[in-house]
Amino acid sequence: MAKKEAHKDTKATPVAPRHAAEIPPLKPGDTVAVHVRIVEGDKERVQVFQGTIIQIRGASQNRSFTVRKVSRGYGIERIFPYASPAIAKVEVKRHSKVRRAKLYYLRDKSGREAMLKEDKEQPSEGQPRPEAVAK
Repeated sequence: MAKKEAHKDTKATPVAPRHAAEIPPLKPGDTVAVHVRIVEGDKERVQVFQGTIIQIRGASQNRSFTVRKVSRGYGIERIFPYASPAIAKVEVKRHSKVRRAKLYYLRDKSGREAMLKEDKEQPSEGQPRPEAVAK
């Protein structure tokens, strides 16, 4: 019989996503502007996809978020992996108050029905947190 080789530890070491520092904490209901790098031939440009996060799924390296926007009357959804090198930047424009983790019901709503109420507790871009002001 052949001699068995020493069994190495095969556990995968966790690898931090490439752009983890550039992506702010996101929640379903947030309105975000995702700056996406697009390569056309030998040229590269950045295109902004702005919409509402309807779901966040996965964990650690496999995490992704789905952004939905309505353009010319058609709903468009795009899935972005957190660790994608195609994402140049993510800006949170607005935090909304939602009570669900998956906002699939927005697919059936249109116009004013699809609007979410703004969350006054979350600080928006450039404003200090309420705790920091109190000190």
